[in-house]
Formats: sequence, C-alpha cells, structure tokens
Amino acid sequence: MPVSRREFLKLSAASAAASTLGVELLATKSAHATPAMQWTKSVCRFCGVGCGVMIGTTNGKVTAVKGDKLNPINKGLLCVKGFYLHKVVNAKNRLLKPLVRKNGKLVEASWEEAMSLVASKFKETIEQNGKDSVCFYGSGQATTEETYIANKLFKGHIGTNNLEGNPRLCMASAVGGYLTTFGADEPVGSFDDIDSADVFLLVGSNTAEAHPVVYDRLVARKKKNPNVKVIAIDPRKTPTNKIIDLHLQVIPGYDLSIMHALANIVVKEGFTDETFIKDSLNFSDGKKAISYADYKKFLEKYTPEYAAEKCGVNAEDIVTAARWYGQAKSVVSLWTMGVNQRKRGVWLNNLMHNMHLITGKIGYKGADSLSLTGQPNACGGVREGGGLCHLLPGHRLVAKEAHREQIAKIWNVPASNIAPKPGKHTIAMFEAVASGEIKAAYIMCTNPAQSLPNLNKYLQGLKDCFLVVAECFHPTETSKIADVVLPAAFWSEKDGVYGCTERRSQHQAKVNEPKGEARWDGDILIDLATRLGHGKNFEHFTTPEDVWNEYLLCTKGKDMDLTGAPYSRLKEVRGLRWPVPSVDHPGTEHRFTSGDPLFPEDKAAGRRMYFYGKPDGRAVVFARPDLGPHEPTDD
Repeated sequence: MPVSRREFLKLSAASAAASTLGVELLATKSAHATPAMQWTKSVCRFCGVGCGVMIGTTNGKVTAVKGDKLNPINKGLLCVKGFYLHKVVNAKNRLLKPLVRKNGKLVEASWEEAMSLVASKFKETIEQNGKDSVCFYGSGQATTEETYIANKLFKGHIGTNNLEGNPRLCMASAVGGYLTTFGADEPVGSFDDIDSADVFLLVGSNTAEAHPVVYDRLVARKKKNPNVKVIAIDPRKTPTNKIIDLHLQVIPGYDLSIMHALANIVVKEGFTDETFIKDSLNFSDGKKAISYADYKKFLEKYTPEYAAEKCGVNAEDIVTAARWYGQAKSVVSLWTMGVNQRKRGVWLNNLMHNMHLITGKIGYKGADSLSLTGQPNACGGVREGGGLCHLLPGHRLVAKEAHREQIAKIWNVPASNIAPKPGKHTIAMFEAVASGEIKAAYIMCTNPAQSLPNLNKYLQGLKDCFLVVAECFHPTETSKIADVVLPAAFWSEKDGVYGCTERRSQHQAKVNEPKGEARWDGDILIDLATRLGHGKNFEHFTTPEDVWNEYLLCTKGKDMDLTGAPYSRLKEVRGLRWPVPSVDHPGTEHRFTSGDPLFPEDKAAGRRMYFYGKPDGRAVVFARPDLGPHEPTDD
C-alpha cells in the first residue's frame, strides 16, 4: 500500500528508533528468508550515509535485504529505506521496454528504433545549432562509472560542458565551503568521529528522519557517555529533538550571526587554540586577507544579545552553547539541506568550519566538521567524478589548461575538445531549455520535472525540447513528457561504485539480470557514443570494471587518490576511504594530518595539520557578513 511522504518520514524515524533492536532480524523475517537463499555484499542506493547491505537472492531473483554486520558504517542496522530495497527491485512500475513518442503518445519501440532516433536528433541538433545546444543531466544516484562515461562523451567528444547532476541543488554550498576554507572538497574526518565526540552541533539537519543510521550512532554515543551534549540550530522541532540538550530555534535564514556570536565567546573566554591559529590559519573578509586581530575586532559586533535579537533565540542559550563547545575535548558538527539550500549556504559552511579551526577541534578522533550528503553517490560520481559543468574527474577544473590536458590524454582526445569555459549549471541549464537555447536534453536517473525548484518555469521548455529520459521506472513526471524513454537497469542489476559522505568508495554488486529489456546506463551511453561516431574511445568499456579502471587513472596522485581500490579489492572489503594510493594502504581516517599519505612532513615542519589544498598549507577563517535570506518572508 502506498504511503504519503509524511508517513514515510515517520516510518524512517521509527526505523531509527527500532534499529537498536537489530533491523536485520526484521528484514530477514519480512523477506521470508530461506536456507536456499544466497547472500551477496552490496551498498544501499538511497541516502549518502553508505550503509552496507546484504542482498538475498533465490533462483536469480532478489527476495530479501538485510544490514551488513561487517560494514563499519551501519554494523548491520538499516533504516526503512534500505529495509524495502528488495521490494523496489520488483516494483510493478518498472520500465521494461523503450518508449518513443508517436502522434503525441509514448508507445513501445525496439532498442534500435529508439537509439537511432536519439542519435539522429542529437547529431542534427549539434550540426544545426552547435555543441552547446545539447545537455546532460545526471544524478547522485547513478554509479561513478555511469557518470564517468557521460562526462567523457559530452565534455571530451561532443565538446560541451553542459553536463550537470542534481547534487548541484543540494551539495554545492558544502563543496564551496570546503574548497574556500580548506582548499579541497569533502570532509576532513569520518563517521568514526561520531563515536568519540563530546559535543555535537547539528545545523539544519533532522538526522532522525533523513539519516537514521547516523542518528543511531548519536544515540549510542549519548548512551555510552551521558555527559555528551547535543546542540541544534534549526527553525523546526523535529524527531531529532529527542536527543537534543539545547535547541536554538532560529528564525529561518538568520543563523549566520549565531555562528559569529559563538566565535566571539570562545575567543573572549579563552577557548581558542592559539598555537594552531598561529601555525595553520589565515584570515579573510572574503575579498582580501585580514589579520587575526582584524578578525577579533570583526567579531566584537556579534554579542550574544545582538545575535539573539536577530535570530529570535535567548542570549543565555548562545553563551551556554559556546561554552559547551569551547570546553569540550572534541566536537563534531553535522549539517545538510537546512544549511546548503540557500543563497548564503557557502558562507554558513565557512562559519561552521571557523569554529573548528579557531578552537583547533579538527583533524583528530572525535573532531570534525562533517557535511551529511543527501544521495548515495553525490560525492563519488559527481563531486569526485567531475559530474558538474565546471569539473573534470579527480577534483579537476575545466578552466585549468593542465587539468584539461591530463584528462584529454586519458580520454584519448585532443585537449582542445574540452571547452575551457564551464558550461551551464543546473538552473542556468534548465533556463536555457526553457528559452529554447538548449534543444536536446539527456536525463539519467533523476526526475527534474518533479524536483526542480520553481519548476513551472521550466516545464514547457522540457516539453518543447527533444527530451530523452533513461529511467528504471515509468511513469515519472519527467518520463511522461519525454520524447524517448529508455529502460535502465536498477541497483541490483549492475555492478558499480558509490562514494558516500565519509569519502568511502564501496562496490555495488550485480546479483540479478535486468528486468525485461532494461540495460545498464553505461551501455546505453556507449551505444549513443558509437552512433555519434565516437565509438573508438568507448569500445574497451565492456564491463563497469573496465570503466572503473580508467577512472582510477584520473585519481592517481590527486587528493582523492583511489589507485589502491580496484574492483578485486572493493569486492572483498567494506569500502575504502580515500586517499588510498596503493592496494596495501588501509584508507585514510583523517586528512591533512599525520596518517594521511599525502601529508607533507617536510613542509609541515612540526605542524599538526597542513592543508595541502592551499598554497601555504593554511586553512582560511572567514569574516562573512551576517546577511539574512535572499527573500525574507513577510507576515
């Protein structure tokens, strides 16, 4: 029986609460596991936590799912989303055959007819209107291999950087925050820090419903040490409040001043790490470098009283939060869409990092600023794999000539094939679709006609352009208006790799054949590449493993080095946290410090941390203005 979104969220929260009883038992019971069932290690394909699952198959059919007890992230626990994965595989609305629009209606067609139409339309559009008249829109739910193939085809061979993914709408602020503060994307630490932290700062994150397994680890930490404090900065009261010790219930969009007030108090009351500040930090107002003294002067405005009036909270609570933070041996900050999906999202990310930096509470067990990811592979396929209009694989930029040359060599194309100017980001891309500037769009593993903000602005353009949708299910709001709908293999029907929140890459196992005539998304894209005349550089991709092996070349020597994570190893271990530069390397728990294989002992010269993403190895503390929301609400 279908459930509403609200009911689903309540079930997720209930699942989190029940997880201490062992969801594996529930999953096994509900799935009617039998002795003849075969179990295979895999990874959940929903949120960004990266829970390990065991897939139960009977006679080649997925019949059960349970939590993987050996996976260090969830240790056998699953929330309701992973709990029902086996039901999704066999859902009644699986798309089984290609569909082509004829006389205004979608009708079944052969693969040959569908792909011939797609290729001819894309070729015609490019020839008549230029390479930037087409685009690709992907997903943080696609595997790294699938996004890599799309990247190689559109940027390296068609020659357009109009390639985006839906993580742009949820993770861009987190990326911007990490890059500007640390010089490199993605967290310093890992989920392991949760198990040792003395204080948790949750900002715009309802973990109980959105990331139930992370919530369970928070609950377990508080059970183990009743002195652990949980502070929340959030406009709403949510199920997460059950474990919160102090809730700063802010007016939506006005929380930047609170972060500055916290910094003001820890500076004035002596909770800063002056040695760490001297050795490892720079200061900036966002436009130019400033001194530590300038920063302290900037903070003077942000008294608890000022922030309290601006944010609608009690000044005493701000002081309490700052003292808990300052007195704690270790702090983990956790945040998600409540921080990221806003005009000032990058700035608020910066300010959360500021607190960790000026107190030195980063880079050791129990201390990290850890952005929680929304989708299973938003980090791995899109951020690391270069699935955005300004990126190339391996945390490279299209704007950098050396980066274009490095990737062009791996792709076996002239560097001139890769345009030096970033393409259109997600919103600009769909605005170009709406205006008719983009005339053909390939949508993979996502549903923008339902999920885009202000989507009525774009719907007519999506109907007017030549729209190709590769999807496992039909109808969706996007597939209903497509010109061609291509049936894609689902989660358990293909091999691949997902990279989750804590930089952990995990192998997703193929345990059953695709339903009906569905095909692996990578295979569909290779077919399109061949029909467009680019087949020579894709013909060696006979399996997802072939694609992964080429992708590993893009990571070699980079901050997210995955050289030591071939399929042969990923199929055996429960994921590896990069950098992992060799097959005998165990992976990295904390970056920028001793234990990180890229930590430059010679340059660090006795410093505890060296932020090698910055030219001088110093992270940046930002004095950002406390601007409110871009569109303040009225009465």
